[in-house]
Amino acid sequence: MFVVTAAAQTRPKRMPREVRERQMLDAAVAVFARRGYRAASMDEIAELAGASKPLVYLYLNSKEDLFSACIRREAAALIAAVRAAVDPGAPADRRLWNGLRGFFAHTAAHPDGWAVLHCQARTHGEPFALEVAALRQQLVDVVTQLITETAADSGCTAPLPETEVAGLAHALVGAAESLAGWSNERDGAAACERETAATLMNFAWTGLENLTHGRRWAPVGA
Repeated sequence: MFVVTAAAQTRPKRMPREVRERQMLDAAVAVFARRGYRAASMDEIAELAGASKPLVYLYLNSKEDLFSACIRREAAALIAAVRAAVDPGAPADRRLWNGLRGFFAHTAAHPDGWAVLHCQARTHGEPFALEVAALRQQLVDVVTQLITETAADSGCTAPLPETEVAGLAHALVGAAESLAGWSNERDGAAACERETAATLMNFAWTGLENLTHGRRWAPVGA
């Protein structure tokens, strides 16, 4: 007959790998955001995660691999937040507005993740720069689609060339990235996501609306 000993009864259940790995990534994002990639310590990450350093290495291989995993996770979460915010059945301006709100709401709610993506990953070269470039391209693809749909829905009287749409999408993503960084870095005075999104929406929508109706700016005397 099998007898359960007291030691077996009190032995803690083994934590599922995905839960433990998520704790490690959470801790790593916090430490990388605060310390930067080079100054971040695997000892500090392990301590914050409540795990041993050998276990962190066992699960995530190396500091470089851990940082890359943080970038990929935070990038995927940001893209998912933007896509989830856009209602395909909404009017063109609402789709763009909701996408911007989704972006700024996520970056405001996850400042450490945004710091890793926008600040830390950009300053340490490959392979991290490639990870960030992939994220940026996904954002540009989303915005490109929104601009294309905006032109179609507004009865565009002057079709926008593909190169112009691509340029506008890159410009809008760059502005959103810069504005998110500015908003998150303001001590005690950060604007809410709605205000931040409205700032960029007012800047972008007027220009898009004019372009789709053939109203363009041109330098005098050019």
